[in-house]
Amino acid sequence: MIVRQFSSRGVTSHLCARFKETQTRQVMARPSSDLAAFREVFSKAKHVAILTGAGVSAESGVPTFRGEGGFWRKWQAQDLATPGAFSQNPSRVWEFYHYRREVMLTKSPNSAHVAIAECEARLQKQGRRVTVITQNIDELHRRAGSTNILEIHGSLFKTRCMSCGHVGVNHKSPICAALEGKGAPDPNTSDAQIPPQDLPRCEQGGCSGLLRPNVVWFGETLDSDILTRVEEELDLCDLCLVVGTSSIVYPAAMFAPQVAARGIPVAEFNMEETPATMRFRFHFQGPCGTTLPPALARHNNEP
Repeated sequence: MIVRQFSSRGVTSHLCARFKETQTRQVMARPSSDLAAFREVFSKAKHVAILTGAGVSAESGVPTFRGEGGFWRKWQAQDLATPGAFSQNPSRVWEFYHYRREVMLTKSPNSAHVAIAECEARLQKQGRRVTVITQNIDELHRRAGSTNILEIHGSLFKTRCMSCGHVGVNHKSPICAALEGKGAPDPNTSDAQIPPQDLPRCEQGGCSGLLRPNVVWFGETLDSDILTRVEEELDLCDLCLVVGTSSIVYPAAMFAPQVAARGIPVAEFNMEETPATMRFRFHFQGPCGTTLPPALARHNNEP
């Protein structure tokens, strides 16, 4: 049983807690990069959990707004993606998310997204199950064709009402008239200072409450219902893939190591090794769009 420490309401967002890389790691054999050996394990798997992170989306040209050069105007994501920032300046925060939504509408799923979606559809016909557990909020997995998705950090294309709590899907472009043409990332751009009444508003039964992006912000807890479903999938899986994730942010950083601790094969696909690499059976280094498709391709003996 996966321990429930990451599925309680008190768990703080992945955005505000990081792995201590100085933790003492158990000495283990180096993971294998033998594709044929992975394919043999994959051919027998009945319930595959695929954990994905920003590295998958980066290959589609999705900006992260983190690290050196990762600024929107003069701010990074951690400056804007907080309840406090939204309370103090909802216009600025909505400009930031409007920009991100508009950028995402210009991006397309890459070969890694497509390989995962095709794998899910193919295995489903064989009575096998693939579940995507993603930290990404861009919906590229959904656009690639994946259907069994758990979005632990929410979605850019969902909103939540600050008054009535209604969560709704919203792909409008722009999301409201006042944001049309706003959100330019140039550091010399001035805030639009849109009045709150002109920002996205709830359309449920005359509510008209202020909407916010339905994403997990720094300092917020993750959805306990989603995490319970994640726990269930990880308990059931007989193969786990970790794709494009740094394995340094909680609670997602705990998922795959806890699966590996049960003796379940875990395969990591990433541009570089991570603090969790030595816990896994397989590690395939390089762009996910290059390494993942051949790993998930149809076997000759598949129906």
